[in-house]
Amino acid sequence: MADEPTSPPAEAPAAPPKRRRKAAAPAEPAEPKTPAKKETTDEPRAPRRAALGPARQRLLALRRVQDGRRPIFGRQAANRYFRIGRDGTWRRPRGLQSKQRRHYGYRAEVVSIGYRSPAAVRGLAPNGFRPVLVRTTAEIERLDTQTEAAVIARTVGTRRRLSLEEAARRRGVHLLNPIVTSEREA
Repeated sequence: MADEPTSPPAEAPAAPPKRRRKAAAPAEPAEPKTPAKKETTDEPRAPRRAALGPARQRLLALRRVQDGRRPIFGRQAANRYFRIGRDGTWRRPRGLQSKQRRHYGYRAEVVSIGYRSPAAVRGLAPNGFRPVLVRTTAEIERLDTQTEAAVIARTVGTRRRLSLEEAARRRGVHLLNPIVTSEREA
């Protein structure tokens, strides 16, 4: 055995060559940007955040943290059947042998009251406004501009939606679902 020729040790396969980044084009001297002149109008602007007290602002921040920690509540066997898992709805597991109902650690979490957000800020939009469904300009006129924001109903057509958006802008009401238009179009 000592006289047997030894083969050279097997070499590790060569790693693929690393891709090189393209050299950045030389930067042209940027012109100083001047802020666009805003048109002065007498119309009130919609506030970006609701007028909330410090306690509610703290609870809103707490709700934001809770939303990040809250698990995804998956229905039992949602991964097995398309008809169950496609819409993301929740139903309580009721089976006698159900591992999810018995809170086995490897199963999805079950909805319980401990995951609920604080009552004072429940139902508020992330910016602190209470959403109110509107269909007419009269409903927009009744809104409190400091605490309530308008949500235009989905059944409203484009022509009336545009007039509702204009009425909300004139009154200074925050709109939660405006028609999205880029600045280039305007």
